[in-house]
Amino acid sequence: MLNYYDIELSPEERLTQQTVREFVDAEVLPRIPAAFEEGRFPTELIPMLAELDLLGADIPEYGSGASYVQYGLICQELERGDSGLRSFVSVQTSLCMFPIYAYGSDEQKRKYLPEMAKGKVIACFGLTEPDYGSNPAGMETRAVRDGGDWVLNGTKMWITNGTLAHLALIWAKTDDGVRGFLVETDRPGFTARPVHHKLSLRASDTAELHLEDCRVPADAVLPGVKGLRGPLSCLSEARYGIAWGAVGAAMACYEAALEYAKVRVQFGRPIAGFQLTQAKLVDMLTGITQGQLLALQLGRLKDAHKARPPQISLAKRANVAMAREVAQTARTILGGNGIMLEYPVMRHLVNLETVYTYEGTHEIHTLTVGKDITGLDAFEG
Repeated sequence: MLNYYDIELSPEERLTQQTVREFVDAEVLPRIPAAFEEGRFPTELIPMLAELDLLGADIPEYGSGASYVQYGLICQELERGDSGLRSFVSVQTSLCMFPIYAYGSDEQKRKYLPEMAKGKVIACFGLTEPDYGSNPAGMETRAVRDGGDWVLNGTKMWITNGTLAHLALIWAKTDDGVRGFLVETDRPGFTARPVHHKLSLRASDTAELHLEDCRVPADAVLPGVKGLRGPLSCLSEARYGIAWGAVGAAMACYEAALEYAKVRVQFGRPIAGFQLTQAKLVDMLTGITQGQLLALQLGRLKDAHKARPPQISLAKRANVAMAREVAQTARTILGGNGIMLEYPVMRHLVNLETVYTYEGTHEIHTLTVGKDITGLDAFEG
């Protein structure tokens, strides 16, 4: 059977995709259903991710030297396994290793990045707050100087890797604007509480972070960036990975629906032989093919240092919406079995409900692209 979404890749890119796909098939898919049902991140995968050089793969000098297209393919194949797994890698790589590399001191880079690439130091990204998600400029977390130290107070919410983390990158307001602070999580005044009762991203560690008079030394601040440009640049890196990852989730749903339709017999023949089912499968495949080509073009632009944040917003917005629709359609093909954990469809469907609104909601990305193409800001009146 012709693989319609088998895009043109270099030998190195193809090897990256095949290696991660084999890892997901062999190690992730057997573990993820139980981890999702139990509501835990499968931490036993972390050493395997590190051994395959998947943590910080695209970080110069400290990663494996992967291109942006290779990193995108890594995200695609990891999210074909589960959004929680891709989220873990995205946070470690794009939201934490990237800013340390881009804005950190030489000492910070030497101290943290090699251990993060090995999976020995797990990090989390503290930007979102209970009352400030889409509007990070309203954050209430503050850092004030006290002698030679900084003292942080505030709360961060929906923090991936929060209870696993040894290191938290906390964004806080100071008298000199928003700054990033590298806070080791065993410091007094730092608390991470797991978020319970999730119905989505259950195989992901999600936490609330609380800082109460948490004291860090002066050299904990990232020296190379001030203002919201810092965290927003990190989010652009992570959103790029999401644009690819969503395609992987859609692939998993499409492939499950296709195989099911070929063996599920109703009215004397497989349901794959009915026109309505075939129309659904064709629409799903079309969306995946278009989404992968969009992600590939964006990756080529990033490798050429030509990609702009609104282009990343467009790809994140389009591909997550596509994957969400593919998962919903796949659910209809599987019928009652579509809600069972034995199949990946409902797990991906509920995960995508989170992916649809995190790292910038669908609506925020709509307005980001709208502002870029019209020159008019619709965020504020």
